[in-house]
Amino acid sequence: MKIAVITNDGKTISQHFGRAPYYLVVTIEEGKVTQTEMREKMGHTHFVAQHEENDHGGAGHGMDAGSHQKHASMAETISDCKALICGGMGMGAYESMRQFNIKPVVTDLRDIELAVQALIDGKLIDHTELLH
Repeated sequence: MKIAVITNDGKTISQHFGRAPYYLVVTIEEGKVTQTEMREKMGHTHFVAQHEENDHGGAGHGMDAGSHQKHASMAETISDCKALICGGMGMGAYESMRQFNIKPVVTDLRDIELAVQALIDGKLIDHTELLH
């Protein structure tokens, strides 16, 4: 199984899904990490030329159709992953990942190794109160 972790440096979990430049993709086999790989991630800076839709029609941050397309671009890089660990994200990104069959988990842990082990152990808590 592969999982992705949002990161700026490969060691800590980024608190902002849209701004983080990388995914650390972790391969887990038989309850052990067998491989890690850094992948570039599209983020807010990749979409600066596009019109930013500020009026979400009361639907919440990132819930409009344009944002869903951006989330699809971000998810493409990790389409082989079953889960996505991050420190924070918008409700739209969270729901988009679910639609792409990637289980988002918002954590208050910052250390990637600790969070991955908690996920393996079934103890990683999804802090949806950190969604915006």
